[in-house]
Amino acid sequence: MSQTSVEFHADVSDNSPLYMQIARKLSDDVRNGRYQVDQALPSERTLSELLNVSRVTARKAIDQLVDQGLVVRRRGSGNYIAPRIEQPLSNLTSFSEQLQQRGYTPKSRWLKRAIVTASADEQMSLALSPSSKVARLERLRMADDVVMAYEVSVLPQHIVPKPEAIGDSLYAYLESTGKAPARALQHIRAMNAPAELAQQLEVPEGQAVLFITRIAYLESGEAVELTHSYCRSDHYDFVAEMRRAPA
Repeated sequence: MSQTSVEFHADVSDNSPLYMQIARKLSDDVRNGRYQVDQALPSERTLSELLNVSRVTARKAIDQLVDQGLVVRRRGSGNYIAPRIEQPLSNLTSFSEQLQQRGYTPKSRWLKRAIVTASADEQMSLALSPSSKVARLERLRMADDVVMAYEVSVLPQHIVPKPEAIGDSLYAYLESTGKAPARALQHIRAMNAPAELAQQLEVPEGQAVLFITRIAYLESGEAVELTHSYCRSDHYDFVAEMRRAPA
C-alpha cells in the first residue's frame, strides 16, 4: 500500500482555519479519485512537515476526514483512504460479492441470528400466513474492518431453518441450498440516522444514510428474502444506466 503525496497552498483570502482548508483540499482530492482506496495518508508528523504546519493542525485536518468517513484510522498502522462501493442497480448481487469483486475482504459482525414470529409487515412482504416463523439475521456489514452498513434480513423458516449455519455471506448459503434469489425489487431513500443507528454505523447522530429495502424472489415467484439495509452514504454510490425509449 503506497503512501499518498500531499500538495497544498494556503488561500490568504480564505478566513477559515488552516486545518479546515487542508481538510477541504484533501477531501476534494479523495472524492475526485486522486487517491486510491486503501492508500496510506502521511502521518501527522510527516503531514505537518510537508505542509509546514503544526502537528495539532495536521491532526485536526485528518480528524475532519475521519468524521466525513473518507479516512479510517487503523491502530498501530496509520490513516488510510476508506473503502467506497459503487453498486450497479441492474445486477442482483450480494454484499460479499460486491466487495470481493473490488478486492475487499467482506466480514459480518453478527448481532442476532434467531427464529422468531414474523411481524405483520414481514408477513405481507413475504406473503406468509399469520404466526409464521422466520429467520431474522441482524448484523453489521464490513469491508476490511470498516463498518459499511447495518442490515436486518428476514427469510421464511423453511428457507433458513438454522440461522447459525450462515457465515459471512447469506447468498452463498442460499446458493448451497439451491434457494438463491433470481430477481429482486429494491427501494432506496435517504434518512437521518437516529442515535442508536448512528452508534452502530460509527457516524454522528443525524448524518444522512441510505435506507434500502429489498424483496427477493425465486424463479417460481416465491418471496424468500426481505432485507432492510442502512448504508453509510459516504461509502456507497449507486449507479443506474438509462436508455431513452424509441420515439
